[in-house]
Amino acid sequence: MTATSKRRDDDPDPLRARIRELEAHVSVLEARKTELEVQRTALEHRKTELEAQQAQLLETNEHLARLVAQFRRMLFGRRRERFANDEHPHLPFEIEDPPPPIPPHVEEAPDDESDAVQHNPRRRGVGRQRSDLPRVREVIEVPEQDRLCPCCRKPMQPIGETVTEELDYQPAVLRVREIVRVKYACREHEEAGVAQPELPARPIAKGIAAPSLIAQVVVAKYKDHLPLYRQSKIFARFGVDVPESTLGDWIQAAAQLLEPVVLAIKASLLESFVIHSDDTGILVQDRNHQNGSRRGHLWAYVGDRNEVVFDYTPGRSRDGPVRFLGDYRGHLHVDACSAYDAVLHKGTIVEVGCWAHARRYFFEALDTAKEHAGDALAAIRLLYDVEREAKERDLDAGAIQLLRQARSKPVLEPMLPWLQALRSTVLPKSPLGEAIRYALNQWQALNRYLEDGRLAIDNNIVERQLRGVAVGRKNWLFAGSDEGARRAAVLYSIVSTCSLQGVEPWAYLSDVLQRLANGADPATLTPRVWKTARPSVALV
Repeated sequence: MTATSKRRDDDPDPLRARIRELEAHVSVLEARKTELEVQRTALEHRKTELEAQQAQLLETNEHLARLVAQFRRMLFGRRRERFANDEHPHLPFEIEDPPPPIPPHVEEAPDDESDAVQHNPRRRGVGRQRSDLPRVREVIEVPEQDRLCPCCRKPMQPIGETVTEELDYQPAVLRVREIVRVKYACREHEEAGVAQPELPARPIAKGIAAPSLIAQVVVAKYKDHLPLYRQSKIFARFGVDVPESTLGDWIQAAAQLLEPVVLAIKASLLESFVIHSDDTGILVQDRNHQNGSRRGHLWAYVGDRNEVVFDYTPGRSRDGPVRFLGDYRGHLHVDACSAYDAVLHKGTIVEVGCWAHARRYFFEALDTAKEHAGDALAAIRLLYDVEREAKERDLDAGAIQLLRQARSKPVLEPMLPWLQALRSTVLPKSPLGEAIRYALNQWQALNRYLEDGRLAIDNNIVERQLRGVAVGRKNWLFAGSDEGARRAAVLYSIVSTCSLQGVEPWAYLSDVLQRLANGADPATLTPRVWKTARPSVALV
């Protein structure tokens, strides 16, 4: 055997060895490729997650920036949402603006601007006061030696007087009212017994509080927003120790007496052509809750007779409006709150929208979309100009409807397609997108006020009633229980209705609490009926 043949038997084919070596290397590369593809997929997935997280953070940051701007505006900016039309002299849609027809029974405004200013009932001077305030006359005479004429030395005669008025104040006075019942008996016949008159009925049997004092406690808390502990300190300054718990008992007794009156107000309110409604939250103490308190809700309902009823519910469910309104048939003025859906879906109530809420959405979008939001606010300003003109001219419902058809409808008709076209160009979750969505979703309800002059353009009348609750809860902080919140609803109903009726609440409660104790019919003691019967003491 030769050396060459021996080398061939010992060593394999170099080419095949090289192929096997390359195949092994290819396998390693393919494994590395698979590993890199897995890593790339993981990185792409991670990139997608980071992009989504970045988008979410940007959205959150934008939302927080809007909240900060909103809070800064609330703290330091203007409170009113009115918008000057001179910033947007031309709207993005054409409107016709014919002169409003003047009803035959309405006189035109005076040509002399000074006359209009002098007769404007909204102007109020400093120190405006009621004409029936008690007056004390204090006369200051010239000294007798100075009443001689410097020329002839004869006594001068009075020819007139100069009267200067100033408001005087005397602090409240607590006094003890003694109810004396004289006893009679026969000195000769003791068996005849003693004759004594019965004690007159009082709001709180065996209590020390007169109706006027109970009225003061109620008005101080639910009208002037003074918590009971502060009132207790005030009474202590006057020399009377009245514990806070005692004041709470007086509040409870007053609410029990006045509850039938509130039911009578509710019966009158449910006869209204339109009812305005909204709600606000209050804290209610609850020992079973992890925070020690939970959120309840006060619902306000205002009728077209200037009467308001507050209703308390432990939550914000739909059961509250459904239970309160019952079989009511008419118009319901609300702000698109979902809690009213069950009532509106019954088909017996017509929904009326609130342009003040729509305006608020566009106002909050001014910072991020000044041009388009400003255009919408300018258009809404035109709608409110019509309402202001109707109020200044003191038009009746029929004339208001004609004025709205002539002046407001031409603004709203082209505004709808403009909003629809604008919606596709903005982000849905942006402030402007939310404003447009609210307006379009509520468009039919927002336009319903054009159909009848008895309907209002907004729901502000009920929001003004809830403002008293918002101010009060900053002082008394929470209700002690659900029953306490229901008592608050009763007393807020009375005090707020007095305000709407122009009735002085202390005078009303001082009289009505005694009449209720005497057994008077609650239906005859609502603030509206009481004012009609006693006009001389009803004006605020």
